[in-house]
Amino acid sequence: MPSSIAIHQISKHFAVGKTGRVQALHPFSLDIEEGEIFGLLGPDGAGKTTLFRILTTLLLPDGGTATVGGYDIRKDLKKIRASVGYMPGRFSLYQDLSVEENLRFFATLFNTTLEAHYDFIKDIYTHIEPFKKRKAGNLSGGMKQKLALCCALIHKPRILFLDEPTTGVDPVSRKEFWDMLKRLRADGMTILASTPYMDEAELCDRIGLIQSGRFIGCNTPEQLRAEFTAPLRAVRATEMSRLLRDLRDYRYCRSCYAFGEFHHISLNPGFSDEDLAGYLQRLHFSQLEIHPLAPTIEDCFMALMQKGGADA
Repeated sequence: MPSSIAIHQISKHFAVGKTGRVQALHPFSLDIEEGEIFGLLGPDGAGKTTLFRILTTLLLPDGGTATVGGYDIRKDLKKIRASVGYMPGRFSLYQDLSVEENLRFFATLFNTTLEAHYDFIKDIYTHIEPFKKRKAGNLSGGMKQKLALCCALIHKPRILFLDEPTTGVDPVSRKEFWDMLKRLRADGMTILASTPYMDEAELCDRIGLIQSGRFIGCNTPEQLRAEFTAPLRAVRATEMSRLLRDLRDYRYCRSCYAFGEFHHISLNPGFSDEDLAGYLQRLHFSQLEIHPLAPTIEDCFMALMQKGGADA
């Protein structure tokens, strides 16, 4: 399939103070296919928002090239802005305008009207239309999210950029939001979305990980799990803080992280469950539980982040 977004060796740094600099994006390349939902994951400060701002022509990169919908990010700013929708991570609509006023204002920016593209947004807009006279600042988190999405779609864009769109939104609204995205994808729209939620990452066609400005992994959720070949165990006992430290000191430990009520430890060849249990029993842990575990997307990304940090 043709690339909807093509990135080649894009890089960006920011000056800090008089002489310092922070490398927000190290050079990397990526193709995102037409009609694909591509999920971008990474911790705060990883470079996700910087990449979104470059691709939507709000920032110029230091090096490299990129095309969005076939248009060059340096030469075709107006064409890109007319053909993409962008929903930033922070709610940025006019809070003292009503729902309807916000929509009509954004429609005029693209020389269109709410009525002209009502059919395109109606599946989303019907959720908030009963509150169209309410000021945006008085909406709930889920309603603000739907309004922001409607404003990003009011000109019927070909490509949609969503920067952590569901952060702080309740689980029901998050599910409704992703149901809407799947319908948009079914109509052929390309969607690039960053998210901190692993359950949302599972809904993407492919996922990429950024750490400290470095792009360190990309694949389908299924393939990422298949590539995690190290034995994985969930371990729980009394004194979980001490347990974490001692698991990391275990001779066969590849990596170990806290995951909810358990610690997840991936292991090197040569280990056995009996050896691991004996090691912890000698350290006088009680109520010890050790369970085999199938890797989650989060386990895969923790492993990629560790590898990325080691290679940096």
